Amino acid sequence: MDTGPDTRMPTCRGVDIEEASITQLQRWLQDGRFSAADLTECYLERTRRINGVLRAVIELNPDAVDIARERDGERQRGFLRSPLHGIPFLVKDNIATKDKMQTTAGSTMLIGAEVPEDAEVVKLLREAGAVLLGHANLSEWASMRATYYAEAYSSRGGQSRNPYDLAENPGGSSCGPAAAVAANMCAFSLGTETDSSVILPADRNGVVGIKPTVGLTSREGVIPESHNLDTVACELGGEKWLTRSYSDFITQLVGLKNWKGSRFGMPWKRVWEKAALDKSARTQYQSLQALIDRLRAAGAEVIQVEIPSAEGHPEHSEYTVVKVDFYNDVKKYLAGLTINPNNIRSLEDVVEYNIKHTEREGGVPGTHPAWPTGQDSFEKSLASKGIEDETYKSALSFIRQKTREEGIDAALCHEGKPLDGLLVPVQADGGVAVQIAAQAGYAMITIPVDVGDDGVPFGLAIIQTAFEDDKLVKYGAAIEAVVGGRPRPTFRNIHADNWMYVGVPPDEKNEPASRAR
Repeated sequence: MDTGPDTRMPTCRGVDIEEASITQLQRWLQDGRFSAADLTECYLERTRRINGVLRAVIELNPDAVDIARERDGERQRGFLRSPLHGIPFLVKDNIATKDKMQTTAGSTMLIGAEVPEDAEVVKLLREAGAVLLGHANLSEWASMRATYYAEAYSSRGGQSRNPYDLAENPGGSSCGPAAAVAANMCAFSLGTETDSSVILPADRNGVVGIKPTVGLTSREGVIPESHNLDTVACELGGEKWLTRSYSDFITQLVGLKNWKGSRFGMPWKRVWEKAALDKSARTQYQSLQALIDRLRAAGAEVIQVEIPSAEGHPEHSEYTVVKVDFYNDVKKYLAGLTINPNNIRSLEDVVEYNIKHTEREGGVPGTHPAWPTGQDSFEKSLASKGIEDETYKSALSFIRQKTREEGIDAALCHEGKPLDGLLVPVQADGGVAVQIAAQAGYAMITIPVDVGDDGVPFGLAIIQTAFEDDKLVKYGAAIEAVVGGRPRPTFRNIHADNWMYVGVPPDEKNEPASRAR
């Protein structure tokens, strides 16, 4: 009888590393409980056991163990590069690595292509001593190619799934990095976000997701979508990961007296009211409200605020900006490849390749179940020709004004005094709060809270203004300390083989939904 994959976490030299934070792992490495090579082998074994059903990892680094041994040698000589020395991580398959792996955005057309160098974020992590385990799966081309598609699917990686319930959507395009961390296949991962693509899957996979202010992290070497919205972001797992990383701050904050003076806003009409009225997510709403009551009881002031409406002309949409940016930005990225065997130089070439290989890549509507609408979003971008006309400029100005000074910044200034953040439920009303933060380019963090009636995790997120990222991490850690850690994945419906569609169905004519890019 087929009982399915072994979902038990392998021990590392007898040490149970499931749900271990980076700080814990580093302590064990320092104490000699196991080596970086042992730790890397353990995560690789975990991946071998469960990736066949999760499809969270698209490719493993054949040099990972050798790299870990090099870090062990440095440790033995007394040389520690950083707190990440010897810690294994994954990157989304649109973040370039100059090694024996491919960087393809999940598409077969870029197999064999070579990048000139590591993405800047990968370079910095290697210099810090972290061990790159491999590339994580994603929604192909970071959910840019179609208006209605199978979320978390790529032609290279297949259908990525949620380790809590494999029949449920794992979230936006950074699904693989989130699912891998949630399932303890690595210590941390890097994803990318244009709109919701890190925060939403982190929330739905029960891990911490940190999306920095746009421009704070380098995007060099990342297959782009929009230079106006893109950012590299981080997904982290483990019980009380933030709490252990910011223990000094938590020691000061968890006391009843020291919560006093902290002030947070709850955007009501645009976010929380919708959550309160959603009967299907009643358990979520009640659990999050109970958590906020606990914060108030600990001395925090939590105030109902409003984010002003961002209603405008349909041309004043996020996608009006993204479709132009993508045309130009992807051309620039492709021009930098040192080897390009399929001669993919532009979006025109991308579209043509998908049509030519439509049985595998679904370039023509109705020829592949993952892409019922083919590549209609690519085609809209193609039609723009990358022209930054008055419509483009007006749309960019509009979404920034309505989400920045007339949006988040206005909500953060309550009665003339700044708030420490806006508290929001990530999944309410299709992720509207995440979209507002994405269009503003502002920082956001989500902290896992519980699992809903549908078996999918949910969390509480904080939004701040530009370059106030440190406040999010600190207060996120404080909230995590109150929550007390996340429930572990249950691998419910482990034999699921369904498609998980999102976006605008083929019979509805509309602009592409902005969520999860």
